[in-house]
Amino acid sequence: MSQLISQLTALKEAIEDLSAQLNIEAKTQRADDLEKKSGENDFWNNAESAQKTMQELSKLRAEIEPWQKTSTRIQDALELAQLEDNDLETELNAEVTALREVVDKMSLQAMLSGLYDREDAILAIHAGAGGTDSQDWAAMLERMYLRWANDNSYKVEVVERTDGEEAGIKSVTLNVKGDFAFGYLRSEQGVHRLVRLSPFDAASRRHTSFAKVELWPDIQGDINIEINLEKDVRVDTYRSSGAGGQNVQKNDTAVRMTHLPTGIVVQCQNQRSQLQNRERALQILKARLFEMERKKQEAELAALKGENVDAGWGNQIRSYVLHPYQMVKDHRTDYEVGNVNAVLDGRLNDFMENYLRSHIEKPAANASNGRVPA
Repeated sequence: MSQLISQLTALKEAIEDLSAQLNIEAKTQRADDLEKKSGENDFWNNAESAQKTMQELSKLRAEIEPWQKTSTRIQDALELAQLEDNDLETELNAEVTALREVVDKMSLQAMLSGLYDREDAILAIHAGAGGTDSQDWAAMLERMYLRWANDNSYKVEVVERTDGEEAGIKSVTLNVKGDFAFGYLRSEQGVHRLVRLSPFDAASRRHTSFAKVELWPDIQGDINIEINLEKDVRVDTYRSSGAGGQNVQKNDTAVRMTHLPTGIVVQCQNQRSQLQNRERALQILKARLFEMERKKQEAELAALKGENVDAGWGNQIRSYVLHPYQMVKDHRTDYEVGNVNAVLDGRLNDFMENYLRSHIEKPAANASNGRVPA
């Protein structure tokens, strides 16, 4: 029984350390304060403010409750073990095994403690050096992330897609929706390299292709950025591209916004009307400007998006080799697997978890929702 007590004590200390890392106590106090506020007589006089408060409360409760329940469960098991009743040993052994699995899973959540890790994500893929092969590689990456999203119950919306001249795509922007979408996809930002026998080379020679993945959190509800639309933004409209038929608009509904001071270009073509595309493009532009400002304010560059590097030699974060051997290797963690097809079919979770384990972030201080000049 002493061994069980020792194991449960270790689990208790682990969950307390993780809870401290995630500021669970402070979040619990914040939730209690919001709960009291929601009970005030004039709470619903301002419906918009009340809804935001209830949304924040719901989000906090969803985050806090698993930690409280697990902590209580460990404490209850520890108290039973301390009774030194041998008749409970089999039951307690099973509970310790189950609790160890729970704590392991929750330790992964502790790794996802960045300021915007719980948010939806906007992921963009750009073909790099390598011509048609790289455009085909960009399309392969798009398929890989769509498969990963589907396997992990994330919803994906294609914001903008530009096809290549001969094959593949020049670029695509995806909106990935679901809990911790940004946190998990942080591991993917950077340059991805493919080595294979080119299907576009008549001599079937080996080619190296590059594509760049960019990422930023879709925090449209939290961004308060001033943009001078008349002075600083050029808006162009064009006809949405697609496979043809009824899904392609005959009018210029697609929108391209260029932020002149920074050169940031945002395109949106998935909505039905030009007005809807304009609104969504503006939201994405604000997210990108907000991210740029955060990078200026933080000591470590690329806290959200990563360094702005060329999609070419020497900058890759991960290599996918199909010839002369098969291997996928992440150059930041040295994690590698031999089943390339499985990875290209969306099995990315091991790469993501290894990246998170090597980049455990302490929880950010209070979020700054102040007005940021653009």
